[in-house]
Amino acid sequence: MSDLASTHQEFNPDNLNPKKLHALLLGGVAPRPIAFASTIDKEGRVNLAPFSYFNVFSANPPILIFSPARRGKDNTTKHTLDNVLEVPEVVINMVDYDLVHACSLASTDYPQGVNEFEKAGLTEVPSVTITPPRVLESPVSMECKVLKVESFGPNPGAGNLVFCEIKRMHFRKSVLGSDGLPDAVLLDLVARCGGSYYTRASKEALFEIPKPIANLGIGVDAIPKDICTSSILTGKHLAMLGNVESLPDETEVNDYKLIELSEIFLDYADNGVVLELELHKHALKLLDNGNVNEAWKTLLTFNLG
Repeated sequence: MSDLASTHQEFNPDNLNPKKLHALLLGGVAPRPIAFASTIDKEGRVNLAPFSYFNVFSANPPILIFSPARRGKDNTTKHTLDNVLEVPEVVINMVDYDLVHACSLASTDYPQGVNEFEKAGLTEVPSVTITPPRVLESPVSMECKVLKVESFGPNPGAGNLVFCEIKRMHFRKSVLGSDGLPDAVLLDLVARCGGSYYTRASKEALFEIPKPIANLGIGVDAIPKDICTSSILTGKHLAMLGNVESLPDETEVNDYKLIELSEIFLDYADNGVVLELELHKHALKLLDNGNVNEAWKTLLTFNLG
């Protein structure tokens, strides 16, 4: 085993000041979706603020959780937290690329009672089931009842988990695909990373991986040793190879060899070491383009009788 100390930096949270710990966590756990939360206080004053401690945690019942943490600089609580404790309702608005600058502006620590909808130039839309308004400019808005708030303590930076049960969802029609479901490309959502960085789920950044649910992948442990120990293929490539349900049969492999790999075999027929290396390089290109079955055929040709 290699010396991990030469490749990994170890941190003990107990030995870090809160500012550095916060920066490490937000930089290391990324990207994080953004909950653009609209709430009201007991006097009916509207608040709008973004939170990236956020995700969906259950479909039945439909539950979202976000966390307005205590401020690190002075240990005060966010207006959003104060509001949901007074009026346990919230609209979670998702943030797309066109909305992100207004979202950032709304994160400013304005005094209590200032309406961030107005400050950020956004439009209030009445909700159907709760009192806080939703954001017209958001592609997805979810009206929620707050089930409970769980505090992690009184210290600066301590989180407060807000458990939200969805009562109504609003999807802009233009972000729904032909199947009636949200289309990731059309949504164009953004997420938070460390520091001042965001990331955009744009077409160039999106890719698909088949889910191993219907089929049972053979696993990396079932891959022949000469492939597993390849100097060309990485762990990522081996995982792709291990995600197939079965291997191509000998006839498929032989046909592929004759049609697609004849030049490689002609060029390196007299040098088995180089031939294997070139086949692995060819398989690498296929895997990087998502052609797993063809990569398997390429790799299996080396030991073909």
